[in-house]
Amino acid sequence: MQEEQQWIRDVLAGDKQSYAHIINKYKNPLYATILRMTKNPHDAQDLVQEAFIKVYEQLGKYDQTGSFSSWLYRVAINHCMDEFRKKRYKMKQIEIEEGTMICADTPELLFFKNEESRRLERLIATLPEDERVIILLRYVNELSYQEIGDLVDVSLATVRNKLHRAKKKLREIVKREGGNFHEVSDCR
Repeated sequence: MQEEQQWIRDVLAGDKQSYAHIINKYKNPLYATILRMTKNPHDAQDLVQEAFIKVYEQLGKYDQTGSFSSWLYRVAINHCMDEFRKKRYKMKQIEIEEGTMICADTPELLFFKNEESRRLERLIATLPEDERVIILLRYVNELSYQEIGDLVDVSLATVRNKLHRAKKKLREIVKREGGNFHEVSDCR
């Protein structure tokens, strides 16, 4: 955290090379989040690059009192939402690469985990954009309700309500399809 604050000070003082440290630290988690929003690797790469440009341009607006990562995500997600509105962005389905969201266990467990992950990705893609973003920020990026509210500029109650509605919709879809999700343990 202290190192990160130093990078920010260095960039603001004119050392553009220090920005590479910030990019290296956040490029993968930001890409993962935006990929789940867009469902298109090419669009996600473009949006991540554009988001880092926005962050760089707005770095002077970061007040250094709150979490830098939350501020960075807010700038990036706001940029994505603006682009979605401009282009009337349509979701495109992608397949999750084998083994990207699972750990090495038995072949049967790997199969179930992979199938569950793909199914969950498809279900989340059916949610409205605002609910989908909140689900991803909560369960993929593991942000708190308050951090999510700050990022998407809504109240804590709104975050809770949208999250509750999204999970309810997902449960209803699963129930309607006559299925359920198998409980699998996390690999640690």
